[in-house]
Amino acid sequence: MNFHILTLFPEMIMQGIGTSITGRAMEAGLISVEAVNIRDYSDNKHCKVDDYPYGGGAGMVMYAEPVYQAYEAVREKIGQKPRVIYMTPQGKVFRQEMAEELFKEEDLIFLCGHYEGIDERVLEEIVTDNVSIGDYVLTGGELPAMVMIDAISRLVPGVLNNDASAEIESFHDNLLEYPQYSRPEEWRGKKVPEVLMSGHHANIEKWRREQSLIRTIQRRPDLLENANLTKQERIFVDKWIREQETENIMDTEETAGD
Repeated sequence: MNFHILTLFPEMIMQGIGTSITGRAMEAGLISVEAVNIRDYSDNKHCKVDDYPYGGGAGMVMYAEPVYQAYEAVREKIGQKPRVIYMTPQGKVFRQEMAEELFKEEDLIFLCGHYEGIDERVLEEIVTDNVSIGDYVLTGGELPAMVMIDAISRLVPGVLNNDASAEIESFHDNLLEYPQYSRPEEWRGKKVPEVLMSGHHANIEKWRREQSLIRTIQRRPDLLENANLTKQERIFVDKWIREQETENIMDTEETAGD
């Protein structure tokens, strides 16, 4: 995959993406990351890219033309009109299913705004997707772009040492990942569940799936509505919830009795 990031701070992008798993993927040629400096397309000698907003108000707004020219340079180089993702808190919230959708693209452009935003006219001209990573405000779009690139890159074959990892992590089937354990077998009185040391792969997979269901119920019950569950798993979820409700009632009655 080829990621093109239109930004005022290219060094921030390359220093962040060029490390760990994404850095190794770049070295191996599995992904390419290009940080395009919007200032390079400014038409004034001071490379100014922003000005006060019409109508007044706090902050500065980025000019349309440098952003458009930076986009055009990428478009001409790759020979097609790719999807352009504008990082904005007003956009659709980024989720794993969006990462899986965007992974199908060969080229993606990420547009990173700053200050009070970007002139609306160029956004209307080039942006195909408005995306947010959460309901909060950041200084610029660079960190959200890096978050998205990291999530999408993990789906590219060969990026993870174990390609199966991408299939069993949190949000696979809209469930959270099961708990993980490593050596030693006992740590501060806490033991690794016996089933994981049994060598019985079917029982291990059954335990892990059940733990994913339980963890999702406990921490992100909102995910269950769209989770990919079998009929038996739905029965397991309903039973587990009923048992917990019964235990809570009994605990409340015991506390009242005391």
